[in-house]
Amino acid sequence: MPVVAEDSSIKIVQLDVGGGMVSNAYMLMCQETRDSVIVDAPGDAGKILEQAKGTNPRYILITHNHFDHLGALAQLRSQLQIPVAAHPLDAGPINPDILLNDGDTVSFGRIELKVLHTPGHTQGGICFYTDKHLVSGDTLFPGGPGKTGSPEAFRQIVESITDKLLVLPDDTKVYSGHGDPTVLKKEKEEIAVFKSRSHPPDLCGDVLWLSS
Repeated sequence: MPVVAEDSSIKIVQLDVGGGMVSNAYMLMCQETRDSVIVDAPGDAGKILEQAKGTNPRYILITHNHFDHLGALAQLRSQLQIPVAAHPLDAGPINPDILLNDGDTVSFGRIELKVLHTPGHTQGGICFYTDKHLVSGDTLFPGGPGKTGSPEAFRQIVESITDKLLVLPDDTKVYSGHGDPTVLKKEKEEIAVFKSRSHPPDLCGDVLWLSS
């Protein structure tokens, strides 16, 4: 259960979801009240619940509706009895209790998360931002964007990253849906290299900023 960030206000834990899963889930906790939120629900619900002990879970927040981020959702929802929140365009398999749109906020304890709608990987993909911490789901990974299924979706995810994420402070830490944390300054520099090059009009799929 690695702690990926901690200060006097917030603690962010990358959860051990077990089951050989390579998808990430996170718990964000207000240090003052111990209120918490769980972001995404892959893997083993029992493992996630164990790591949430000692906190007061308030919401389950879903970044997007792909199955590899939802495997533990039904059990978590049943046992925690707290609202599940997602974007309307990704609501289908999630059946959320709360619909989140761009610019909304989610509050728990003294923490406020801003909702950023970042379509491209899915149409309802969202990220969560608070005070130089960004949970990016499958929108932004270390070294590249989330996988896209068409050139149109690739252009859309690049636009989402450019308009919604690159405007955040350089020292923002990024916690993505797969892989290790990164820092936004590094991603900005690599995206600038990518944008300085020409690319085929049909570019999509798994793209890396520096080698695509």
